[in-house]
Amino acid sequence: MNRKYRKVIIAGNWKMNMLPSKVKRYMEDLRGAMPKVKTCSVVLCVPYPMIPALNKAARDSRIAVGAQNVNEHEKGAYTGEVSVSMLEDLNVKYVIVGHSERRQYYGETDFGVNAKVKALLAAGISPIICVGESLQQREFDLTMDHISYQVKAAVHGLTPEEVRKCVIAYEPIWAIGTGRNATAEQAQEVCEHIRAIIRQGYGARVARSVCILYGGSMNSKNAYELLSMPDIDGGLVGGASLDPAEFAKIIEATNQE
Repeated sequence: MNRKYRKVIIAGNWKMNMLPSKVKRYMEDLRGAMPKVKTCSVVLCVPYPMIPALNKAARDSRIAVGAQNVNEHEKGAYTGEVSVSMLEDLNVKYVIVGHSERRQYYGETDFGVNAKVKALLAAGISPIICVGESLQQREFDLTMDHISYQVKAAVHGLTPEEVRKCVIAYEPIWAIGTGRNATAEQAQEVCEHIRAIIRQGYGARVARSVCILYGGSMNSKNAYELLSMPDIDGGLVGGASLDPAEFAKIIEATNQE
């Protein structure tokens, strides 16, 4: 982490878990467990039906409300989809785009991710752009090539000021929900590479201001070591974010120099 130049963020991704009726109790437990010292920004990215409940439960707290996906079109005949303006109207501040599960199960492409990023930025919402390689790509030594392509595609056509507002989350696909995680050194190597890609396209000042998260089985046991790396500015936390006490411990792990 480097607080001198950029924000530190711990973002929870509940995926398709929890119920709207459980959100209030979750927030009560999280408020009670969170460290008193504010060392990072905290975001909860929840399923659409839970956004109103989270808005209410998180009122007057430091928790920002996030969503897990969005449609790039403003409105129209897109049954089942949710637009940026709908999320903006619900006070959503962050939206995950390009998660590997969306890419794998729903055919999302890098070009679609770029369109979503632009739509979100136009509304003043920060995209959390997910990138990551498969186990086979890593074994074939294609990690850096694949990550370069994904990052370049996601930020194509953005201004330097728009790139500053993006959050990039490195999530090795082989570590998501598997209990496996990249070592701190492996994660740092890729996050450093992501920053280098931004530097090549937008210069050093923009690159050092972009928040880069690590995701992929981050938990209270490995968070401190991962967050001690210079180019890892927080985490995109999956299963561990469903447990308020566990999530609070990950937030506490940002309390380091």
